[in-house]
Amino acid sequence: MANITAAMVKDLREKTGAGMMDCKSALNETAGDIEAAVDWLRKKGLAKAAKKAGRVAAEGLVAVESAGRHAAIVEVNSETDFVARNDGFQAFVREAAKLALNARGGVEALEATHFPGSQTTVRDRLQELIATIGENMTLRRTATLAVEKGVIASYVHSQVSEGLGKIGVLVALESAGDVGVLSQLGRQIAMHVAATNPLALDASGVDAATLERESNILREKNAGKPDHVLAKIVESGLRTYYKEVTLLEQPFVHDSAKSVAQVLKEAEGKAGGPVRLAGFVRYALGEGIEKDEAPDFAAEVAAAAKG
Repeated sequence: MANITAAMVKDLREKTGAGMMDCKSALNETAGDIEAAVDWLRKKGLAKAAKKAGRVAAEGLVAVESAGRHAAIVEVNSETDFVARNDGFQAFVREAAKLALNARGGVEALEATHFPGSQTTVRDRLQELIATIGENMTLRRTATLAVEKGVIASYVHSQVSEGLGKIGVLVALESAGDVGVLSQLGRQIAMHVAATNPLALDASGVDAATLERESNILREKNAGKPDHVLAKIVESGLRTYYKEVTLLEQPFVHDSAKSVAQVLKEAEGKAGGPVRLAGFVRYALGEGIEKDEAPDFAAEVAAAAKG
C-alpha cells in the first residue's frame, strides 16, 4: 500500500479543489498516483463539484423535523433561490433534517450518515446534487434539542413547503403538564424568536465580550461622571440591554405588556404544572455569510463604451 503523505493530499486538493478526505481516498484507490487520483475524483463527480466550491452559497433552505420531545434543524445553502425551489434539492434538505434527529453530532456526523435509498452518505449525495444541478451547495449547520418531559415546538417562517423555509426555530419546553397547552405555547414562543432574534435565553447566556462592549459604550457616553454614578449607569443600562436581547426578558410579541418569562409563569395554570423554557435554536438562511455584490451592469456597459 502506497504511503500517502499530507503533501500529496495537499497537492491533489490544489489541483481539484476536492475535500481532504476525498483526496485521501482517491490517492489510496490509485496507489498514490496523482494524475490517476485526479481522474478518479472526476469520475466520481467530486472534482467537478469542487470547482464550484469557491462560489458563495447564501441561498437555500432551513428545515425542521420534530419527533415530539426531540427535534432537529438544518441549513443547506445553494447559490440561488431558484435551486431552493428545485424538488430534488427540497427532498434532500427534508431528508437531511430527518437524519439529523439521530446524528446528534453536528455537520460531520450528519454528512457521514447513510442516505436512504442509495449506497452513499449524505455528503456524497450532496456532491451528486452539485454535479447534477450545477451550483455550489453546502450543508452548513445543524442542531438538535431534546427534553425528557414536555415538547419541542417549531416554527418555519417564509415557508416554501412543509417544514422548509427561510427561518427555522426550535423551542424546548420542559414540563409534565398538558402537551396540547405546551405545544400551542411553544409555537407562539417560536414565532416570537423568529421575529426578535434573541442573543441568549437569559443574562447568563450573553457572552463576556458582548457585555464588555456594551459596558464600554455606556462608559464612553457618560465619560466625566463620578465613578459611583458611572457604575450605576452601566448597571441600569445593562438591565435595559438584557430586556432587548434575552428571550426570557423580552416583551412577548403576542402581548407586549408581558415578558416571555411572565407568559411562561401564567401558562403553568393551564398546563397543570411548572413550565421551563430549556432552550431554543434559531437559524436564518444565509446569516453571517458574506455575499458577493451584485454586478453593476450599467457601470460595465459604460466602461466598455469608453474602452
